Amino acid sequence: MSGNILASNPYNRLRAIKDRLASIAVTLGGIGVIVAILLIFIYLFYVVLPLFKPAEVVDRGQWDLRATGVSLMSVDEQNEVLFLMKHNGDATFIRLADQKVLKSLPAPVPARFSVESTSNPDWLLTVTRDGGLLIAHQVYKQRFDAQGKRTIEPHLETPFGDTPLEVLDSAQEIVQAAWAMNEDEASVALLGKDQRLHYIRLNISENMFTEELELEQEQWTLPGRFETAAIQSLQISLDGRWLYVIDHDGEILPWDMSAPENPTQNNRVHLPGQAGVTSSRMLLGGVSLLVGADNGRIYQLFPVRTRGNDYQLQLIRDFPGLDDAVVGIYPEQRRKGFVAVSQRGQAALYNATADRLVRRFDVQEDAIQAITLPPRADAFYLLNAQGRLHGWQVHNEHPEISWSALWEKVWYEGYDQPEWVWQSSASNNDFEPKFSLTPLAFGTLKGALYAMIFAIPLAIMGAIFTAHFMAPGMRKSVKPIIEIMEALPTVILGFLAGLWFAPWVEHHLSSIFGLLILLPVGVLLFAWLWQYMPDRWRDRGQAGWQGLVLIPVIVVLVGLAVGLGDEMQNWFFGGDFRRWLTQEMGVSYDQRNALVVGFAMGFAVIPTIFTIAEDAIFSVPKALSSGSLALGASPWQTLMRVVLPTASPGIFSALMIGFGRAVGETMIVLMATGNTPVMDLSAFSGFRTLSANIAVEMPESELYSTHYRVLFLAALVLFLFTFLVNTAAETVRQRLRNKYSSL
Repeated sequence: MSGNILASNPYNRLRAIKDRLASIAVTLGGIGVIVAILLIFIYLFYVVLPLFKPAEVVDRGQWDLRATGVSLMSVDEQNEVLFLMKHNGDATFIRLADQKVLKSLPAPVPARFSVESTSNPDWLLTVTRDGGLLIAHQVYKQRFDAQGKRTIEPHLETPFGDTPLEVLDSAQEIVQAAWAMNEDEASVALLGKDQRLHYIRLNISENMFTEELELEQEQWTLPGRFETAAIQSLQISLDGRWLYVIDHDGEILPWDMSAPENPTQNNRVHLPGQAGVTSSRMLLGGVSLLVGADNGRIYQLFPVRTRGNDYQLQLIRDFPGLDDAVVGIYPEQRRKGFVAVSQRGQAALYNATADRLVRRFDVQEDAIQAITLPPRADAFYLLNAQGRLHGWQVHNEHPEISWSALWEKVWYEGYDQPEWVWQSSASNNDFEPKFSLTPLAFGTLKGALYAMIFAIPLAIMGAIFTAHFMAPGMRKSVKPIIEIMEALPTVILGFLAGLWFAPWVEHHLSSIFGLLILLPVGVLLFAWLWQYMPDRWRDRGQAGWQGLVLIPVIVVLVGLAVGLGDEMQNWFFGGDFRRWLTQEMGVSYDQRNALVVGFAMGFAVIPTIFTIAEDAIFSVPKALSSGSLALGASPWQTLMRVVLPTASPGIFSALMIGFGRAVGETMIVLMATGNTPVMDLSAFSGFRTLSANIAVEMPESELYSTHYRVLFLAALVLFLFTFLVNTAAETVRQRLRNKYSSL
């Protein structure tokens, strides 16, 4: 006996070594999975974190330029050359690095004052003393020498000629002016000392022979008189349609200049709380009007279309943050942000779309001549009354991101009301980015919902029948066939759903709805008739093979629904089911919609749910079901009260895994939904999911831009959602297992 024990020792030692190695491998594999998931989370969080970092403002110091009488100030895109224009029209270009004057230009004509364009500060309008207009443009040319050293040569050009454009009588004194310029025209508003308000449209054209730009002038005078002392400023929208007359008492009067020969005075708007106006500017794009008040608040207004198809100026947002009257507002040139400065020397960075105060800081100046931001908004400059220039470096990468911009309704320019919108790009810099993740999250859940509505009944009922009622011989063929379905590439399913199934459903829409009625009713009717069949028919064949009898029944019902589709349209829907949906039910139909995705993605999810649920049901010990049957319970009672409760943890896991598969599906929803980010639960409308949006837009996003990081934020949201769902599912599964483990 001792010899046998000794002989078995090497085998036992080898088996122990194998068990130990297997245990280590499994442990390392589990740890590796956890580490991989943790690293994915850390990387996503690392890319997303800068979205929520606060803006930084660093004082760069002061430079004594001894520049007084300055009315306008701007900086080139490279943040190297400062432009100053005095009230009399004299212009100066100064290099910021050493405060050297690069070029000093005397006024080409006797000037009364100059104003910047509301659309581009590089364009200036000078009002001459005799009532003329001269348009100038700042140009910064870069040159490189033989050693590759770059120099900037600034110029002040007059692309429409050096001769002022005569618009008013030379005896007429202009006290206020505003203008805006786009590619096709320039719009100018002039308020004369005679209290008359003049509107001028300058149509821009190019001479086909000389290629020089030419202006064609049209002029109108608004009805009524305007008290010059009461008016704080004039502002014009970029397209020239809206002219705003703003008085010191907080009243804003919009004029609709779409038909300048017959201008329409629109609704008057009063600032809340009897606030007085101390500053005003047009936001980037020339749609929104920013008004600074003596209470330290800034108000954003823009025209909104009403139900009567006309426009009314409405107060949209109210920005707090300053401790005294707002004496200066300067918009960014590429984003919907702006800087405001108070009378006591406090400044604040804002973003209009995000409706947030980004950063507040002290400028320690109370007498201000001019303020400006470079085109990239990476700095801020202030010129005080003594001619000293104060500069700050600004690091403000993602001001358009806030909780409200990501998840709440936002009232965007041009919209009739606040909405959830995803629209990440446009053709120009005036675009207001719309980064709402709500329609994407909604679309993700909508797609998963319709997929599960289609998949759960078929998968779970199929698993119950296969595991509990089907004959073993039939099960050996059915289960592998369904499991093979999971090997189908989702790109193939998406391709078929988008290019073949979606048009087929649109053409046979009435047949689809007829099938939803005929199929369950027909199957139940056949089941009811089956019990009255002769015993020799019902008992023919082995038990568990009766499901084959339903195959021809289902085929006949499907053929009947498709064949009667046109007749059903004629009988019940006036010959066109889709038109009936639109006209009678008010439901629009998109060819690629949630119904198509529900079928296609449900087809992809069914094998996952079926396989796990069938294994869970089939794994219930036979002793439990046999004991239940032996005690007199029917097969259905045994199924409902013994088998399903015991298998419920596995069935619940199958549902959660299938739901996770549906939430993370990309290719099917990418190819079969139309990718429209709308908030509509209708089965006949499309949607866009988080995963599909990432797949579509990530290749075209700029590296480390706001768009790029928001896409990573969408991935992080999807990751966390899946993680929380799986965690909750595992918790519920363990409770179900503990509850029914005693059966």
